[in-house]
Amino acid sequence: MLKAVVLVCLLGVALATPPLVRSREEIQAFRHYLESTKSDDGNFLARTQAFLGNPEENSGKFDGDIILDDFIIEDMIKEFAMGRNAYTWPNTKWPNNTVVWEFGDGEFGPLQSEAIEEGIRDIERHTCIKFRYREPQDRAFVRLTGLAGGCYANVGYWESRGVHTLNLARNVPGVGCFRHATIVHEWMHILGFLHMQATHDRDNYVRIVEENLTAGSEHNFNIYTSDLVDNLDVPYDYVSCLHYGPYAFSNNGQPTIIALQEHEGTMGQREYITDSDWLRINRHYNCPGAWD
Repeated sequence: MLKAVVLVCLLGVALATPPLVRSREEIQAFRHYLESTKSDDGNFLARTQAFLGNPEENSGKFDGDIILDDFIIEDMIKEFAMGRNAYTWPNTKWPNNTVVWEFGDGEFGPLQSEAIEEGIRDIERHTCIKFRYREPQDRAFVRLTGLAGGCYANVGYWESRGVHTLNLARNVPGVGCFRHATIVHEWMHILGFLHMQATHDRDNYVRIVEENLTAGSEHNFNIYTSDLVDNLDVPYDYVSCLHYGPYAFSNNGQPTIIALQEHEGTMGQREYITDSDWLRINRHYNCPGAWD
C-alpha cells in the first residue's frame, strides 16, 4: 500500500511539473539575452548609424526599447523553457488614470523639456489620462532621464517598482528620441502598451522575414497570446506609433516586416499618433465614450 501511495505521489509531482521543451543551452542563451537588456551596452549611436529603423528599435533593450523587471525576466524564462512566449506583468493601469512623473535633475534643457511636456499635453488632449508632477510623498512615479543609451521605458504601472523609467537620449527636438511620436510611443509603454506587431493575430497582417533579421534579434518579434495582449476591438494599425518600421533589426538592409494587406500611410512612421492609438489608450483606461 505504501509503495502505491508513493507511486501516486510521484506521478502527481511529475504531472504537476511542466515539461521542458527547450534545451539547457537555449534557456541559458535566452537568459543571457534578457539579462543583457538591463544595462547600456554603449552601442546605441553605432546601431542608429548602421541600421535602418527608428531609434527606439536600436536602444538595446527587450523588443528594442522595453525595460524588464527582474520578476518579469524570471517568468519569461520559465515560459520560454516550456515553448511559450509570455510577458507577465501586474495591472498596468495607473491609479485614477493619472501618471505621476518628474524630470531627473539636470537631465534636459528648456527646449527638450518643452518637447516632453508637449507629448504629455497631446496625450491629455486626446484621452482622459492626466499627468501630475511628483510630490515628495509619491513613491511610485516616472522619472524622465536623458542618458545616451536610447529611447526606452518600463511597461505599465507597478506600485512596488517605485521609480519607473522613461529615457530619451538627449537630442534636438524633432530628431532621434525627441521626435514627437517617439516621445508619445514611450509614454504609451508607460501606460501599459506593447508593440503593435506583438499582438496575437499579427500574422494575419504582416510577415516577418526571418532570413533578414540580425542574429540575436529574433525574440524582438515574439507574438503574445490574447490572454496577455488585448486589441480592445481596435483594428490592426500598420501606421501606429507603436509599430516597428519595415527594416527593424535588419542585417542586410532588406525588409524584415512585410505588410500582407493594403494600407494607407507608412508602416512604422513616427510623424504623428493615429486615431487608433488614441482609441486604444481611451479603451484601456475606460475613458468616457471610448466604447460608444
